[in-house]
Amino acid sequence: MDDEPTQLPPALPALRARARDAGFTMSSEDRTGSLLAALAAARPGGNILELGTGIGEGTAWLLSGMDRSAALTTVELDPAVQDVGRELLGADPRVTFVTEDGGTWLDAYGGALFDLVFADTWPGKFTHLGRALDLVAPGGIYLIDDLLPLPDRPAEHTAAVRRLLAGLEEREDFRCVRLAWASGLLMAVRGS
Repeated sequence: MDDEPTQLPPALPALRARARDAGFTMSSEDRTGSLLAALAAARPGGNILELGTGIGEGTAWLLSGMDRSAALTTVELDPAVQDVGRELLGADPRVTFVTEDGGTWLDAYGGALFDLVFADTWPGKFTHLGRALDLVAPGGIYLIDDLLPLPDRPAEHTAAVRRLLAGLEEREDFRCVRLAWASGLLMAVRGS
């Protein structure tokens, strides 16, 4: 069975062209994106958080699955990178772009809990994990990617992944499933 997605967000070709031009190579792959779209679609009116906008490919996937009443907050440290996503996706009233360090944002955030949190950067995954998990609503989903070892990842990545997975498995308030698929995913659902 071919598991490559066929329903791609309309903005994806333009985002990829801009990513190539900028030399940005850290976007989530299409299989992860298709899962993001499906999870967003399963949360009508959902409040969604993306940590690590990057160039905006994950943002495009999330928006493609969201209904008209859902809201997405996406946080990125690098304004030059995020400006591409803001330029190509910012007209969508469902998305709010925040340019700030993800850890700083997590520490300061005092708003509503999130139905879906996609942590695609170090803050919210390898740092500030507890804070990110605290922001997941009961029945909500926490998703992370980039867990499989790859040759282009720094040596400390493998050790950080081991610590992360061990910490998540110890949490009694979340049910976790690891997926050796795409770049290596973990989905955790918060109990009620």
